Amino acid sequence: MTVLGLAAGALTTGCWLPQLLKAWRTRSARDFSWAYLAVFGTGIALWICYGVAMRDLAIVVTNTLTISLTLGVVGLKLRFDRFAPAGVSEERVTT
Repeated sequence: MTVLGLAAGALTTGCWLPQLLKAWRTRSARDFSWAYLAVFGTGIALWICYGVAMRDLAIVVTNTLTISLTLGVVGLKLRFDRFAPAGVSEERVTT
C-alpha cells in the first residue's frame, strides 16, 4: 500500500513541476490567486499533520514535496508579480 500511495503522490505532486517551470520561464505567476495558494497550502499542511498522526510515510513524503513546490510558486509570485504593472502580459519571456 505504501508503494501505491507513493506512486499516487508522485503523480499529483509532479503536476506542480510544469506550473513552476512555466512561472519561472514567463516570469509571472499571475495565474495563481493568493486565496488559492493560501487554501491549498493550508490543506496540504493539514495532510502532512494527518500523515504524521497516522504514521503514513506516503502521505507525509508526497505532501511535504507538494508544499515545497507550492512554496516555490509563492516565491516566484512574490518575486515576479509583486511590483509588475497591472497590464503586463504573461507572455513576456526573458532569455
